Amino acid sequence: MKAITKREFKAYFTSPIGYVFIAVILALYGYYFFQVLMLHSSSFISSVYATMFVWGMMFIPILTMRTFSEEMKNKTDQALLTAPVGVTAIAAGKFLASFAVFAIAMTATLIPVLIIGFFSAPSWPVILGNYLGSLLYGAAMIAIGTYISSLTQSQLVAAISTFGISILLLVIDQLTSLVTDDFTVKIINWLSFTTRYQPFTKGILSISSIVFFLSVIAVFIFLTARRIENKRWR
Repeated sequence: MKAITKREFKAYFTSPIGYVFIAVILALYGYYFFQVLMLHSSSFISSVYATMFVWGMMFIPILTMRTFSEEMKNKTDQALLTAPVGVTAIAAGKFLASFAVFAIAMTATLIPVLIIGFFSAPSWPVILGNYLGSLLYGAAMIAIGTYISSLTQSQLVAAISTFGISILLLVIDQLTSLVTDDFTVKIINWLSFTTRYQPFTKGILSISSIVFFLSVIAVFIFLTARRIENKRWR
């Protein structure tokens, strides 16, 4: 798994994708943090993370669209399928490489906060909660995107499909206003990624939310591994 992760991580930076993803994320964060400086109040930092959270989820398909689709299109997946590596290691390695790029971008966003912290007293539990919540939510979306990429040779189809699911998960909790059945409402709330993410934005470490996101990651890595195994046997 380590070799797969290292190989895939390097691939992000031998092409422009990794650089573009990190640069765009940091440029947007920089713009919003500049506005915070102009307002002379660290209380708006949480608003920056709330705004950028949506942007971040929209950009994740850029990371995941190439994980398997590119190799299938170029027929280089045959070497991967015949390699003496377990299917779970392949799936997890691909996931970890994408997540590492996302984590680098998210961690770099803490630099402006540290600088602002020298001149004010920001609410660190809220900031770190937003950071951790974004990492968990992003990791779950990356696992979903990686699985979708394993289903198609087209990077465009993989990106659009992941983007569509990301939009759905962002707004699914709003469907409760259209449903009158209490059981259905509970199911929607249980599946809502946004509902699970909300405690972190308030600086609350929600163990149930952490378990939920980790479970989603595990499920989609498992599904990706089964997809690879199916192709290997064929």
